Amino acid sequence: MAKADIVIRGKTFSIACAPGQEHRLVTLSRELDARVDGIAGAVGDIGDQRLLLIAALSLLDELSAAQHSIETVSGPDIDRASRALETASERILALAGRIETEL
Repeated sequence: MAKADIVIRGKTFSIACAPGQEHRLVTLSRELDARVDGIAGAVGDIGDQRLLLIAALSLLDELSAAQHSIETVSGPDIDRASRALETASERILALAGRIETEL
């Protein structure tokens, strides 16, 4: 198992990941950090856990909307995209759980 060191809100976390996924995880963490900073700018500094929770819910809402859009179209490409979104959702939830346990 490989690991990636990510930074969220100025705190460094070591996250286990599949070998070769380190760069992807770091890239995703930068996007998450930017999203959390944007939320903090909008609602104020309400604590890291609440900001991460809001960010996770926001991402899941976007994912849900994308899945709903996909459901209105059919075909093999749509099925493949739906499975990819499902996998992404599972990864987001797993990452959020790992980050939460390190807080």
